[in-house]
Amino acid sequence: MTRRIMLAGCTALTLALGATACGGGPVSTAKDGDKSLDGQTITVAGVWSGAEQKNFQKVLDAFTAKTGAKAQFVSTGDNVSTVVGSKIEGGNAPDVVMVPQVGVLQQFAKNGWLTPLSTTAEKSVDVNFASVWKHYGSVESELYGVYFKAAHKSTVWYSPDALDQAGVKAPKTFAEMLKAGKTVSDSGLAAFAVAGEDGWTLTDWFENIYLSQAGPEMYDQLAAHTVKWTDPSVVKALTTLGKLFADKELIAGGQKGALSTDFPGSVEKVFGPEPEAGLVYEGDFVAGVAKDQFGKKIGEDAAFFPFPAVDSGKAPVVSGGDAAVALESGKNKKAAMAFLEYLATPEAAAVWAKAGGFISPNKKLDLAEYGDDTTRETAKSLIDAADSVRFDMSDQAPAAFGGTKGLGEWKLLQDFLRDPSDPKGTAAKLEAAAAKAYKG
Repeated sequence: MTRRIMLAGCTALTLALGATACGGGPVSTAKDGDKSLDGQTITVAGVWSGAEQKNFQKVLDAFTAKTGAKAQFVSTGDNVSTVVGSKIEGGNAPDVVMVPQVGVLQQFAKNGWLTPLSTTAEKSVDVNFASVWKHYGSVESELYGVYFKAAHKSTVWYSPDALDQAGVKAPKTFAEMLKAGKTVSDSGLAAFAVAGEDGWTLTDWFENIYLSQAGPEMYDQLAAHTVKWTDPSVVKALTTLGKLFADKELIAGGQKGALSTDFPGSVEKVFGPEPEAGLVYEGDFVAGVAKDQFGKKIGEDAAFFPFPAVDSGKAPVVSGGDAAVALESGKNKKAAMAFLEYLATPEAAAVWAKAGGFISPNKKLDLAEYGDDTTRETAKSLIDAADSVRFDMSDQAPAAFGGTKGLGEWKLLQDFLRDPSDPKGTAAKLEAAAAKAYKG
């Protein structure tokens, strides 16, 4: 689920999402009943598994019903670039890849692996999406990607029962959140379930703190690596994050427990049958896991508050997204492009929106398509944030630094979780890894 959502404005790293979801017809890819692709098959690769894969399959099935083309999904795990690269070298490339990181999309394009979008698909992107999504789907002014799934990565999810029993309310600042966490801990339940086994969740913690504490301009510069990771602003953010990581009362199972907890496991520790914590930080997709795997009613059994402001900064809004791209080495380019054209329509987005655990960057998708008020609230919040939104920083980085298990930022922040006593030393290691990855 690393994912991972990239936004930026009309400037290199500024997000300018559209105003609010509104009406308007999609750019059609095929008329109802048109089975011009009948009998053809495409393979679609992506990081999704579990509930996300199940819900995306509904989109694939809807495409098949519309066009006659079959679509098979292959899960790559988190190492998308490595898996896809090996499949291309082995002559077994998928037709379409759902790319969860801007850096990986850029890497694929520069390797010559991608097919530019058709005129139909590009027109649909122009009509249905804010310009930021076209910016992040493009490399050197050529549009390659359709952003199908977005995420609001500045949401803290909690059990209303746990907070009620502790007598605490949703905090407005980071300091208040840690204080509330201690109160929850005193009531007999650990405060946070931290998914330290998945390094990408730790990058999200850092990014929200950094965006709020250092501000959007510094965030943009660090994302572009025009500011080094040894900058005092980075050390300060790591120090702030370290206050949470170092407090064993705040983390379910302490550091050791967190490092053996993956993302689904962190959600289970809050919303599963035997709760171990009252809160879990991650994106809006937490709701899908809580609902699908643990039967929680979103808005009642599971709720969220915005990631709170740090120090004197503003509350952050970090986003991410999965872009569909067509590979040059795919075996069925016609059907693959038809699928990308389909994904650019609100019709396709509505399929997953109804299933839950999903937010679309398609501004023409009616908010009524979402199945609950909480998801509508997160979707509207992401759109309303406009230029203040920033795309997930690790997803903008080269994969070797920001998107590979056991390497770069993922591993170094896991090491920091294990021992958060030296923020300055961790910053130096991050800079060494970043310098190597960006140079490559």
